[in-house]
Amino acid sequence: MATKQHCAYCFTVLLAQLQNTTVDVVPTFDTSTEYPLFVTWNKQSSDGHEQLRGCIGNFSPMNLATGLREYAITSAFHDTRFSPIRAREVPQLSCSVSLLTDFEDASGYLDWEIGTHGVWIEFRLRGRRTTATFLPEIAHEQGWSKTETIDHLLRKGGFELPITDDVRSSIRLTRYQSKKQHLSYAEYVEMTSAK
Repeated sequence: MATKQHCAYCFTVLLAQLQNTTVDVVPTFDTSTEYPLFVTWNKQSSDGHEQLRGCIGNFSPMNLATGLREYAITSAFHDTRFSPIRAREVPQLSCSVSLLTDFEDASGYLDWEIGTHGVWIEFRLRGRRTTATFLPEIAHEQGWSKTETIDHLLRKGGFELPITDDVRSSIRLTRYQSKKQHLSYAEYVEMTSAK
């Protein structure tokens, strides 16, 4: 599923964008497959922990080369939670590619497993359908319970009123799984210099 070559391609796209050049690299992976996908950029902090710098994707299956190119750029430069990635940050970056699989409608807001399922919720906010998601690893990494995860998702989606069991029960939840791969910039340099 997700491979280090997918992550390396995202680094190549990012570097080309930062250098204002075009990416003429032919992907070294099968470009005929389609998946819903997310591209995540993290930056190694001075204390050795990774900090999120951007994470954006979609839930519609996309051609991998097209999707990875689009979301490598979108997550690096257009995640509104962060300033755009700068060239001087690249040596501290890592890239993760998550290919999403096994979508299932849940029977309720607790019908999923921490560490196994990502959760995508839909709810009404000011008369409009609103969505929010967390990839499978987020609840586990944050140490959240299922209920805490749902509450954080509601807040992420813009819900500002008190969160009650009635509110939680009104959401539509889709659970999914992810095949994820991770690559640091140092690994990218090693991979590309070996060619």
